[in-house]
Amino acid sequence: MGIGDDAAILAPTEGHQLALATDSLVASVHFPDKANAYQIATRSLCVNLSDMAAMGAIPKWFTLALTLPQHLATTDWLQDFSQGLAEVAKQYNVALVGGDTTAGPLTISITVAGELLAGEALCRGGAQVDDSIYVSGTLGDGAASLLVLTENPETISERLLQRFYFPQPQIALGVGLRDFATACIDISDGLVADLGHICKASGLVAAIKSDLLPIHSELKDNHSNQVLEWALTGGDDYQLCFTVPESKQAAFDAWVQQANIPVTKIGNMTQLQHNQDAVLLDDQALSAHFGGYTHFK
Repeated sequence: MGIGDDAAILAPTEGHQLALATDSLVASVHFPDKANAYQIATRSLCVNLSDMAAMGAIPKWFTLALTLPQHLATTDWLQDFSQGLAEVAKQYNVALVGGDTTAGPLTISITVAGELLAGEALCRGGAQVDDSIYVSGTLGDGAASLLVLTENPETISERLLQRFYFPQPQIALGVGLRDFATACIDISDGLVADLGHICKASGLVAAIKSDLLPIHSELKDNHSNQVLEWALTGGDDYQLCFTVPESKQAAFDAWVQQANIPVTKIGNMTQLQHNQDAVLLDDQALSAHFGGYTHFK
């Protein structure tokens, strides 16, 4: 039973576990003030679905808590917001089953529930020494698009506009990685910060190479001085970062080629040594300012 009573009643598939994740998006923090309702809706649901991909879960249901300022409580705004939400929900076959609406500063809080076979969740703490480190897609697009949207929005390319307001959660990749990956995380706060979570949970160090980072030619051509830092710390890319052991390398290579999923090897996991930072770039420990985005600095 979905919307229409005091709570939804959900029945998980037999033999499956539930994965739950919540994210809140706040105006001027997670999206520009000038974003329209449709853009806000697509971004809000997509970034929440990315957490399901990181766990290897198939999203099934979501709830929405919408805090709306009085001047946006109009039929036009709500219709556009609903349209954006419905399009993403249809694309990923996920159902809205409840929520709440209140007056206040524009904030969208979504909780997503997904399913996966019992015991098959992808976690951050399973990486092993000599595992290969991979990322999907390209890095730095989120930071680049935010800069252009903030400083010169009329010049933004359609590709960057889509990457910011309609980031594609890597659901199919996450589900497939259950057969290959030892650890996985989605890149929301920046590669170094999120890969650092895998390092901390696994008790290892990540050694990555700057020349292996997948960066789109648009960024290299137009923002050459900033692309490396964006790729490392920019966040908002919502790609997956994951580790694959040597024993499964051949099978993994065959699978991604057959599935036509773009992934790039960027380094390896190594043994933790005393006083060594969690992430090494070109054999040099990254300094503290490479920690990625935090809300309460």
